[in-house]
Amino acid sequence: MKKMLTMALCLAAVASAGAQKANVEGAKKLSGKFDKIEEARNLIKQAMQNPETQNDANTYYVAGKIEFDAYDKGLQAAMINPEDPSANPEAMAQELLNGYDYFLKALPLDSVPNEKGEIKPKVSKDIVNKLVAHTNDFFAKGGATMYDLKKYYPEAYRSFMIYADMPDQAFLGNKAPKLDDQSRALAYFNAGLSAYVGNEVLAAADAFRAARQYGYTDPETNGANAYIYEIACWQNAMQRDTTLNEKAMQRIMEVAQAGNAKFGMQQTVFLNNLINAYVMSEDFDQALATVDNLLETNPDNSNLYGLRGFIYDRAGNDDASLNDYRKAASLSDCDYETLKNAAKKIYRVGAVKFGEIAPADQAAKNQIKAEYYDEAAAICQRAKSIKSDDPDLDHVIDAIDYALTTYFPAN
Repeated sequence: MKKMLTMALCLAAVASAGAQKANVEGAKKLSGKFDKIEEARNLIKQAMQNPETQNDANTYYVAGKIEFDAYDKGLQAAMINPEDPSANPEAMAQELLNGYDYFLKALPLDSVPNEKGEIKPKVSKDIVNKLVAHTNDFFAKGGATMYDLKKYYPEAYRSFMIYADMPDQAFLGNKAPKLDDQSRALAYFNAGLSAYVGNEVLAAADAFRAARQYGYTDPETNGANAYIYEIACWQNAMQRDTTLNEKAMQRIMEVAQAGNAKFGMQQTVFLNNLINAYVMSEDFDQALATVDNLLETNPDNSNLYGLRGFIYDRAGNDDASLNDYRKAASLSDCDYETLKNAAKKIYRVGAVKFGEIAPADQAAKNQIKAEYYDEAAAICQRAKSIKSDDPDLDHVIDAIDYALTTYFPAN
């Protein structure tokens, strides 16, 4: 009786394994038939969930083949009738991702040594050939489609990243596609943009970093956007998670240094961020040396004087800060933010000095009014002529007006 039970169990195990292998073969035969695709997927999913076939390379190879065959059929159908159900752009873009993921599961299983310790891949060659043949599709039909459909992350992001990473994939060997740096840089930038819009700023930061390292460029900014977005990602990350502050500041400084070295005074956003990074780390000497060096060749640049005024302000040197802000505001090209900061600095220093004089010293009051409050008010009006809807500036103007009417009433 015991022998019969053991034999029955063995026969059941064999039957189960045979059934699952039959599912794999059945799914393989249905591959490429659009009206049978869900049936094929169901059969192969059963095989993936069964211990007898879930670690078999052929299972995942067939699963990937189903997806890529469906994609290829969709391409053919679209040439005849773009409205054909099999040519649905979103479904095809997803088929590319599904197929890629299944093939990546199949590859390592296909290189597992047999009982003799031999490695004899059976499906790897075909997998590699299929992936390489579809390289450009991941960009044009995958990433671009998913982005247009607002499926930014992970769909669009992953599709662009797969395309951009293809030349470096070791599993492709000497079959790896040769993509020029600009094509890869554009794909990494698009991946970064997809993740950024999809609210995944850390993934976006790494993609933008890759984009600039591959020399991303564009007609509008000559590539500065990749640097700007990367900085924005890390600034955003700090706001979300303070434990990232140290890493984020290191990355911001790295990007700002690289951006400043490449674009110089053409894109002052990098210099501004670099100086801010030095100041936040209290490296005032390096910050001052950087600005002083630039002032030697740009002696009438208001942004540089504003930056140095900011450095001195944070370093606690009010006199030097005040002088630089006044110099910046005296130049005709002074930008809005520098004018606003200059007005704030002059007003604050004036308020301190007003509090230090004797209440009966009218001459001193008049001097402070003219040299601080009136000057700050005039700078505010210049700033307001540039941007009239800033509540922060309005607050400064209100504070100055209150001081003028309260402390310096009209005779």
